[in-house]
Amino acid sequence: MQTADLVRVIFALVAGYLLGGIPFGIIVTRLIGGTDPRTIGSGRTGGANVSRAVGLRWALVSGLLDVAKASLAVLLVIVIGGGVVPQVVAALAAILGHSRSPYIGLHGGRGVAPATGGALIIAPYIVAVMLPIFIIVILVTRISSLGSLGASAIGGVVMVVAAAVMPLAPIYYVYGVCAPGLIWLFHADNIGRLLAGEERRIGPSKG
Repeated sequence: MQTADLVRVIFALVAGYLLGGIPFGIIVTRLIGGTDPRTIGSGRTGGANVSRAVGLRWALVSGLLDVAKASLAVLLVIVIGGGVVPQVVAALAAILGHSRSPYIGLHGGRGVAPATGGALIIAPYIVAVMLPIFIIVILVTRISSLGSLGASAIGGVVMVVAAAVMPLAPIYYVYGVCAPGLIWLFHADNIGRLLAGEERRIGPSKG
């Protein structure tokens, strides 16, 4: 790897992590005078918990901002001339930053929104597959984590298959495996509750 390419990868890693770490769930709820999402439900800062804290409308706002921050990280890499490798690095770093934010003590969300934002730039057809699955599962079950886990897993499979069939650069396999892998890792407690039949459902907090 040449020095210029290494610099782009490092830039992608730092920019993706720092942009991904912006806790829009907390920012949005504070701006409207709502409950800090870290104090209710799962204690996470993602859309499902923001919905419990301040309702669906504001959860959509914070979710779209979380999508946008990852897309911006990838676009910044493209602006500086980075190829697919630093683009994928930026997208994965944004997921990590979102879930382990440096601004709020390495806490955060589950990574679904920034994973979607990165995919919108890297491979938008993946979002076209994931989004309807996510929406349908949530409408049927009202369980956000189930929609996230199902959509991310199927999106990852589609990414890997597309990389093999088209074919795409090997780095696409990395995104197809690592993005869902991070999402599932950050859903570990949700998976435990799903298996126990105790997972929370979407809706405003009653307490």
